[in-house]
Amino acid sequence: MNGAPAHDLLIVGGGLVGASLAIALAGRGLRIGLIDAHPPGDPGQPAYDDRAIALAQGSCRIFEAMDVWAEMADSAEPICEIHVSERGRFGFTHLLAKEECVSALGYVATARELGRVLLGALRATECVEWIAPAQVVAMRIEADRACITVEQDGRRSELEAALLVAADGGRSFVREALGLPVVKRGYGQSAVITNVTPERPHRNVAFERFTEEGPIALLPMTGGRCAVVWTVLDTKVDSVLALDDAAFLAAFQKHFGHRLGRFLHVGRRNAYPLKLLRVREAVCGRVVLIGNAAHTLHPIAGQGFNLGLRDVAALAELVLGARGRGEDIGGDTVLVGYEAWRQDEQRKVAEATDGLVHLFTNPLPPLRLARNLGMLALDLFTPARHVLARTAMGLHGRLPRLARGLLPR
Repeated sequence: MNGAPAHDLLIVGGGLVGASLAIALAGRGLRIGLIDAHPPGDPGQPAYDDRAIALAQGSCRIFEAMDVWAEMADSAEPICEIHVSERGRFGFTHLLAKEECVSALGYVATARELGRVLLGALRATECVEWIAPAQVVAMRIEADRACITVEQDGRRSELEAALLVAADGGRSFVREALGLPVVKRGYGQSAVITNVTPERPHRNVAFERFTEEGPIALLPMTGGRCAVVWTVLDTKVDSVLALDDAAFLAAFQKHFGHRLGRFLHVGRRNAYPLKLLRVREAVCGRVVLIGNAAHTLHPIAGQGFNLGLRDVAALAELVLGARGRGEDIGGDTVLVGYEAWRQDEQRKVAEATDGLVHLFTNPLPPLRLARNLGMLALDLFTPARHVLARTAMGLHGRLPRLARGLLPR
């Protein structure tokens, strides 16, 4: 095939991760195409719903370097303390922002607000071509380009790029089309998502409470509300969603306890099935998988989106570095470099979250005693708590320039 590809980079998936990558690369001379099944700003875009997202401190630094954090911060609530405990047991540990010399361990914002800011930033750039609504229906990888067929309004066309990035979520078409092997496991659990208004002020404390059925996260939000991520067995999720407001609040109160007093109001409820999915290799030919397309995690530690955003920061740094040196951005320098950089953290975070799920749902008395003693020991041993806090904030290990608040070179 003659001639250079029409795009330098094609991103499949216009959700939070795909949009973030487009912004991180915008304005640096790259011809970028962003393909999504929904038109820009469509309220039906599932990635931009009302789910609360816990943004780690490192993620906020990435957004700050991308010049979008200031607007996001207006609707984000800081997390100044994280309190971890097991219902009905003595063990606990806590992480404090002041001990880590940061203003906040992280922030809580809704996906809808993050999406609004990212879409605004994309509309302000002229180097990103929106190809939406469109569906990718076929693909092939050649020596010097990735080729995909997209369908729009019943018509099909072929697009080419030096590099194809799959940011199309847990049910990634690109991943399935490539036939990449995955580690996959269901938990028999669903996350019930809502927000509640507690009787007492949350004081910017995030709670992670472990129960026999799974963890409960209660995250501080603006307006005195708290975001709820309540892990429920799949066999019970329909009955939980069927509860009226009063009955739901009573059931949730029973599971969480009274640390914030009575829960007075509850918002709309939704549920999402929980699973672990991780590709064994996130690169193939001229294709890179990022975000949920590469790793879909249990929300037990709130790491899913933050891990995906670190994918964005690392890939942007490698792509722009190759571009600056006049190298092929879809060549081995980028692909091998990305795999070497990101594979270890992706695997460790996936295994850690999976291990926590099994550890805290095991009812054996000796294990229950050991994990509560472990939490107390962690709370008393400051160096270990510091490492845990830095890891939770996304500030541990090799950091991309964006995660250090710097623009990629």
